[in-house]
Amino acid sequence: MIRYLRGIRRPEIYHGFDRRPPFFEGWYFKLVDAARGQRWAVIPGIFISDDPDKSHSFIQVLDGLTGHATYHTFPAEAFAADPYRFEVRIADNSFSGESVQLNIADGQRQISGKIQFRGCVPLVHSVYQPGIMGPFAYIPAMECYHGLLSLDHELAGTLEIDGKRHTFDGGRGYIEKDWGTNFPSAYIWMQSNHFSMPGTSLSASIARIPLWGLNFPGFIIALWHRGTHYRWATYNRSTTPRLQISDSHVTWEVTGRGMKLTLTAERHAGGLLKAPIRTEMHKRVDETMRSKLHLRLETLDGRLVLEDIGECAALEVHGELHRLVTP
Repeated sequence: MIRYLRGIRRPEIYHGFDRRPPFFEGWYFKLVDAARGQRWAVIPGIFISDDPDKSHSFIQVLDGLTGHATYHTFPAEAFAADPYRFEVRIADNSFSGESVQLNIADGQRQISGKIQFRGCVPLVHSVYQPGIMGPFAYIPAMECYHGLLSLDHELAGTLEIDGKRHTFDGGRGYIEKDWGTNFPSAYIWMQSNHFSMPGTSLSASIARIPLWGLNFPGFIIALWHRGTHYRWATYNRSTTPRLQISDSHVTWEVTGRGMKLTLTAERHAGGLLKAPIRTEMHKRVDETMRSKLHLRLETLDGRLVLEDIGECAALEVHGELHRLVTP
């Protein structure tokens, strides 16, 4: 019980101790250099299966510009995590809220180096909202849990990738995570912390949520702008008057908290990442880091609060999308 409550209050730490399979947990690190010419996603994690032969730890690496994605597997025993703080190791690779250190060398890719994080911006939390999941974090039967660990931070350090050295000094980063038994059957996720106004970051997702015999679209949105945290979610009675998906764009309108937020994201071809189902890491999810994200925030009486375009935006659009969209 103590470990369970600690996991609710500390979404960043590993939740898999004493969990019965199936179970997965993964952390998402976004790394963009100062010139925005290097855009990488590094995703360490673990998958625990009823079939011991399918249990393993992994590190996924996505080149956000070319779309080239690789999936590096390790024995489950190569995974280690601190029970009290966010500190994870997979073989010779380490991950925390302060840095990423990589040492990958196989037939797919060779990556080595260390990137440090400075000035991380955590999500504001409370007893009612211990994380971005809000009160849903207290429900033990959720299929998939989500955590926002740093909305924005500065990078420092270098990575050598396939023989080429890349400096990330002055770049920007972002960290989030997922854990549970299965990814949603349908979801949209978009994120950028490269707006023209420094100190602005957005993370937004909507997904089909199976819970207690029900199945409904639920969403969570966090916006950080000039030191103010805004949040819209199913649990705070925000609503989605419009969600439309075309081959070229996703347009999403949300109202709540006395405001209207309109997001329009460009769709681009990306790289295929693996995502969990109950039996294995199987789903192929397309993610791009070449999207542009237009954001407009206004009060319900029409006063403009913020309008900007996020560059280097990450976007995933996956699954039975007709179960998310409005007519």
